[in-house]
Amino acid sequence: MAPPAATDAAPAPAPPAAPEVPAIPPPPPPPRPIKIGLALGGGAARGFAHVGVIKALEARGIVPDIIVGTSVGSFVAALYASGYDGAHLQRVAMQFEESTLTDWSLPSRGLFKGQALQDFVNEQVEQRPIERLPRKLAIVATDLGSGQMMVFERGNVGMAVRASSSVPGVFQPVAIGSREYVDGGLVSPVPVRTTRRLGADVVIAVDISKNPAYQSTTGAFDILMQTFTIMGQVIARAELADADIVLQPAVGTIGSTDFASRESSILEGEQAVAAHAGAILEALARARQSVAASVITAVGP
Repeated sequence: MAPPAATDAAPAPAPPAAPEVPAIPPPPPPPRPIKIGLALGGGAARGFAHVGVIKALEARGIVPDIIVGTSVGSFVAALYASGYDGAHLQRVAMQFEESTLTDWSLPSRGLFKGQALQDFVNEQVEQRPIERLPRKLAIVATDLGSGQMMVFERGNVGMAVRASSSVPGVFQPVAIGSREYVDGGLVSPVPVRTTRRLGADVVIAVDISKNPAYQSTTGAFDILMQTFTIMGQVIARAELADADIVLQPAVGTIGSTDFASRESSILEGEQAVAAHAGAILEALARARQSVAASVITAVGP
């Protein structure tokens, strides 16, 4: 008998479609680095303390990204933003001659023209404009005609510093465009809010104002200067409340023209940072946590 004919086996049923494997979600982007702002206040010869502050911050690995200055603070801020480190700033400070800035004028609107200050600063920053400096710089001055604050973020560095430093009656007002400008300390003695507005996550403010308790009040001029000191402190107090850290180097007894105390002023700046080092590091840590939390919130679950 012949064997049965072979037949094709029935095809196996197709396997069920595999469920789609969910994609691995991309990791959240790393948090951006925090931006540290340094607000340097006015105070004439007491401004050497700013140099000590910068030196001490750098020694702890803290390098500000945004530097804003008023009056002598704008002078130090400009040099620092141009690329100087703390050690270089100290060399300039120790070699600086007061006569560099004394370009006398007929005292109709001020004892000094201020052109010498402008030229000195521009030489130090190699004639670069504000917007081409390695670090973000802003300089605060006061519009003489309106009393409004002006913040210079572009243009001639030396001219902006000159405007910010033009103490009424001492330096002539500075004409920029159709306006005239004088010392920024009249409206913002320590420019905390401007520093924050420019994007600083942490603002370290340096207040070098004179202590009214050590101001003589024996003569009419002394009383006038005491009035300015008190007014400046009242204005500064409100703005300093918005800073994360307020450094007040012990230079309140140093006179506005006491250039001989530069070395001790620098030291006081260093000591102010040392005394607040823990608080500064804590403020930086809080800012990093806040930035990281904002990234997680933006990405969502």
